[in-house]
Amino acid sequence: MAARPKLIAGNWKMHGSIGQNRDLLHAVVQGTTGLEADVAVCVPYPYLSQTQSLLQQTHVSWGAQNVSQHEKGAYTGEVSGSMLTDFGCRYAIVGHSERRALYGEDNYIVALKFKAAQTAGLIPILCVGETLDQREAAITERVVAEQLDAVIELAGIASLAKSVLAYEPVWAIGTGKTATPEQAQEVHAFVRNRIAGRDPGVASGLQILYGGSVKASNAAELFSMTDIDGGLIGGASLIADEFIKICLAGKN
Repeated sequence: MAARPKLIAGNWKMHGSIGQNRDLLHAVVQGTTGLEADVAVCVPYPYLSQTQSLLQQTHVSWGAQNVSQHEKGAYTGEVSGSMLTDFGCRYAIVGHSERRALYGEDNYIVALKFKAAQTAGLIPILCVGETLDQREAAITERVVAEQLDAVIELAGIASLAKSVLAYEPVWAIGTGKTATPEQAQEVHAFVRNRIAGRDPGVASGLQILYGGSVKASNAAELFSMTDIDGGLIGGASLIADEFIKICLAGKN
């Protein structure tokens, strides 16, 4: 089987301005031209129009950091999947640990968002991962399995073939701590094997990204692991040179 293509996706979180975005996106496009890996940026909603304008004739894809589970209706402040596709989005992040922790999104809500994203024609980037307390209690696999199973139960195992997974140990997000390549690989392998138990074909083709303080200095080693297919990059995606170096580390 051919190697799975690497995907390097930047998650800008709540950062950016029109001027900063322009400079950053121009640099990323120039710095990643000809790269084997797929490159994407997930930007705040207000900047989707600008991002579409700057990237639509390039090799860099774009997406949103969240999506409503509802298609339309009286949901003040929410943004639907069809709205995102109006701006050319390819991806939508669902279940990021910050959404789960800060905004109360449980496994069922995340599963609904996953399904809504696919219904709208988006590729959901489904985030799973454990807190430090959960890792220290040795229940990482149980937590990740519950997060994954909620989506499979609602959307079906075949839906994962049209998605991307991202393993993000919560204790490594924005802390400067990073799971060792071996720690990350262990969870990635667990996820892939769990999916393979239901559908080997889906499991073998599924891109599983690592996220959690990925930097230019550790990206190549992380991406060299058998079941790590790229990264979901937070703070480093806001620094053009750093993000480009991470993308360059994504060679197959």
